Amino acid sequence: MEATLTPILLAPQQGRALWHLGALMNFKAVMSETGGQAWVLEGLADNKMGVPLHVHSQEDELWYVLEGEIAFTLDGAVHRGGPGTFVYIPKGVAHTFQVVSDKARWFGVGLGGRLDQWFFETGAPAQSLTLPPAPAGPPSEAAVQAIVTSLQAYGTDTLGPPPAPIAA
Repeated sequence: MEATLTPILLAPQQGRALWHLGALMNFKAVMSETGGQAWVLEGLADNKMGVPLHVHSQEDELWYVLEGEIAFTLDGAVHRGGPGTFVYIPKGVAHTFQVVSDKARWFGVGLGGRLDQWFFETGAPAQSLTLPPAPAGPPSEAAVQAIVTSLQAYGTDTLGPPPAPIAA
């Protein structure tokens, strides 16, 4: 028997906010609330956050830039976009992103998969709707390997380090 889904209506700034690897991620919906169809978040990061090159085998991603400028690397090609930029990343496409402006805010959607659970397992509840405090230093090799290993359980393979910073 299928679970009955209920509508979700959130006011601005409502959701389940996490501090995750240097970003604020405010989840508006998770897979368990959408019948396994999508997870949805509003993200905020600065240009110090680095996302390794990776590929998903279980979900497609949709991105919509709300504020700032983000550089998206898709199968090796770099595309920069500001407010209003939309990006669709099908599963199987190697990708990463970098905030080029001082800060950027985006809307992200995962279609399929269970990656939303990974964010909750590896993030921390946000103490405020701001960027998390800066870490004391770079992550240890063991911490990086733990993240890489944990992502594999969710069908995400890390292919390389974050790209070098891009000038604004």
